[in-house]
Amino acid sequence: MTTSLDSLTVLVTGGAGYIGSHAVLALRDHGIKTIVIDNLTTGYRWAVPADVPLIVADIGDFAAVSRTITQHDVGAILHFAGSVVVPESVENPLKYYANNTANSRTLIEAAVTNGVRHIIFSSTAATYGIPDHVPVAEDAPKSPINPYGMSKLMTEQMLADVAKAHSINYCALRYFNVAGADPKRRTGQSTAGATHLIKVAVEAALGKRDHVSIFGTDYDTPDGTGVRDYIHVSDLADAHVLALKALIEVPEESLTMNCGYGRGFSVTEVLDAVDRVAGVKINRKFEGRRAGDPDALTADNSRIRARLPWTPAYEDLDIIVTHALAWEKELERRAF
Repeated sequence: MTTSLDSLTVLVTGGAGYIGSHAVLALRDHGIKTIVIDNLTTGYRWAVPADVPLIVADIGDFAAVSRTITQHDVGAILHFAGSVVVPESVENPLKYYANNTANSRTLIEAAVTNGVRHIIFSSTAATYGIPDHVPVAEDAPKSPINPYGMSKLMTEQMLADVAKAHSINYCALRYFNVAGADPKRRTGQSTAGATHLIKVAVEAALGKRDHVSIFGTDYDTPDGTGVRDYIHVSDLADAHVLALKALIEVPEESLTMNCGYGRGFSVTEVLDAVDRVAGVKINRKFEGRRAGDPDALTADNSRIRARLPWTPAYEDLDIIVTHALAWEKELERRAF
């Protein structure tokens, strides 16, 4: 049994995507042997470093995943592959249950069959739905209000059941609003038509959009716009490495932890930050509320702070915006 992170080979699913590519960099920066499997539907080949093997395959392909695990002697999996657009999940739920839930089941089966001992799962605060209390803790009721959140919660349940039946442990990390980009401008949020507020806002600051929509100004928040907990993607990636270390050190323990800073910013505050950092005034368009948007959603992060030696390096809204803006300019320079 592998007991050292140094001797472990880690398979990153979806490692050519936004969060996955940052996790690959974090693993690589820690000297951990890493390989990537990605079908490149939404990921980018260039996002995977040249010295990291990339297997172009789907995680729903049991044979391809099994072959990858055995050929590379994989001991742990960081699982990011999946679909992430909430409105699309409402319009096309079967896509999300196929891509996020059914394919995850195939991946987990391949892991168990081929002796993988540890899985880190990319989950979401969408599993909570509209919480009764904020900040929201991990033991709060799970009541997803869209297929995206439900598809992730179902995978969490599968992992919990499998960990009881097999020699495997897992960590489900429930993300809040992931934003920003690698400080060294090696990767970032590159998806065309992305819906993330900070991504949209920096695009607008650079003239790629003519406005940013504000959906609702009558929320029960200080300025009437929705409040969210924004976490820098590089801090999130580091949390994955620390969580993996924890799983290896205590193989009989599985973990579920929120990933957020425990501090929220309103839509207006985010746009003000982009104005401030970019030195421009973004055109703001006021629209009605979107169905299912809670007034505020912030993380109770006391569990991850207590369990892992996690010290965020970029816990500042202006830094998050600065890195997102720098990456957006890098995209223009490289003309991807």
